[in-house]
Amino acid sequence: MGNSLSLSKRSRTRMEPLPIETLFKLPSPIPSWPPGGGFAKGTMDLGGLEVSQATTFTKVWSALEGGPDNLGATFFRPSTPDGFSLLGYYCQPNNKSFSGWALVARAIENGALAPPTDYALVWSSQNPSKTLKQDGTGYVWLPLPPEGYNSVGYVVTGSPDKPSFDEVRCVRSDFTEQCENESSVWATDGFNVYNTRPVTRGTQATGVSVGTFSAITPPTVVSLRNKAFNSYSCMPNMPQIQALMKAYAPWIYFQPDEQYFPSSVNWYFKNGARLHQKDSGNAVPIEPNGSNIPQGGSDDGLYWLDLDEKAREAAIKGDLGSAESYLHVKPMLGGVFTDVAVWVFYPFNGPARAKVGPINVGLGKIGEHVGDWEHVTLRVSNLNGELRRVYYSEHSAGRWVEASEAEFKGEGNNVAAYASQNGHAFYPKAGLVLQGPSGGVVGIRNDAARGKYGMDTGERFSVVAAEHLGVVVEAPGWLDYRREWGPRIDYDVDKEVGKVVRFLPGKVREKVEKLVKGLPREVLGEEGPTGPKMKRNWDGDEI
Repeated sequence: MGNSLSLSKRSRTRMEPLPIETLFKLPSPIPSWPPGGGFAKGTMDLGGLEVSQATTFTKVWSALEGGPDNLGATFFRPSTPDGFSLLGYYCQPNNKSFSGWALVARAIENGALAPPTDYALVWSSQNPSKTLKQDGTGYVWLPLPPEGYNSVGYVVTGSPDKPSFDEVRCVRSDFTEQCENESSVWATDGFNVYNTRPVTRGTQATGVSVGTFSAITPPTVVSLRNKAFNSYSCMPNMPQIQALMKAYAPWIYFQPDEQYFPSSVNWYFKNGARLHQKDSGNAVPIEPNGSNIPQGGSDDGLYWLDLDEKAREAAIKGDLGSAESYLHVKPMLGGVFTDVAVWVFYPFNGPARAKVGPINVGLGKIGEHVGDWEHVTLRVSNLNGELRRVYYSEHSAGRWVEASEAEFKGEGNNVAAYASQNGHAFYPKAGLVLQGPSGGVVGIRNDAARGKYGMDTGERFSVVAAEHLGVVVEAPGWLDYRREWGPRIDYDVDKEVGKVVRFLPGKVREKVEKLVKGLPREVLGEEGPTGPKMKRNWDGDEI
């Protein structure tokens, strides 16, 4: 195969420097989708500007040092279908599998695109003051737009000659909006390259990520704007949502020593959950689907859920046989992507454990609480149906992972998600993650591994919200419950810590006490969690 590079999503090889003319093509894992609408049709109309997603790239130049793991980065030119124009080039670090994508555009409305009036040389790797390990020489150019237009990306060349004015197009300002630098791709000697994203993101935001890079802070390039956003023309219909879950549904691996498993929400209601009201001594059984729990309002402490003491011991273990996933399907990044948030419910969150050097310490009741909601989000391109990124919720935060870097179950397309012992945070890989001060010596243990049990979230799932489908989705009553799914627990943190550290050496005891006092309330378990609709990512982007 010579210098060709496989782009299978399960490839874990790092990119090696490749000849200038080597082409990269991302495979389409799904041969066809159920019919209907504009989902996965290859193009999308942003209200007068048509976009498509480039899937073939030509390498232009590589740096062989700097950036993540000091392995450098590679700059690529996206291909353009007939009639479409480039908006900018693509860059990614060399320490991960190729995961390239970039939008190209065609003007439907007259004057939506225009060539640049000139180019400004932003940076060159031909620097006599510092020798850079590289494959060739790179020149980064900023297209200078005509009045009333904006640049969306940069051009990279292997020579000092200015690019052709026909190489890229600038976009009329009414089709653009402000972007921001998201994460660093590569840096060397004061020159920095970043991924970008729209500043305003959420289910109602119109900003569209382009896939190009920024080389200046704050960015001088912009995102696109979907002027036809409310049409939802390219969002998946119900059969397509079901096909997405069949293709990509996360497979959850539980840690071998896990004792507290998920259940369905209705199982929780039938097996000991009770509705409590402030200043009332009565605990009310909950009807299936939560039809008798209060709807709307806010997390005002007036109501909460708890387990009946007689049923508690059995209920906290969950019931994996009944467990199902609950989907929130929503438009993201101007409707060019669909986010499928896959929510899982646990009746109980187990106690936390700390690690101080080689010593592991159980923390008593700390970390325990009734009710636990966790999720994994699949970000899918509405242009071709490809899985682009996966978000793993980790307590009050989480992380995005490129699909090319995610782990999959067996030879299929199902994303692997590792649930940590007791705390149930999701991680993309097995292993130990310490929550706490940096350095990896002191922290709350998050142990994730493949145990005896697993959960296929695509086997039993319910679409509980897909606003773009309107009345097609009937939400369960519990979805609009805005209060806590477990009781607020009042206990003396110092007393709890004292019980478990009194036999530890003095320095170890001090570190554990300092660690626990710095934990957020959701980790301490002092209050029950709210449901999915109360999370900031319900209408917004993941952190």
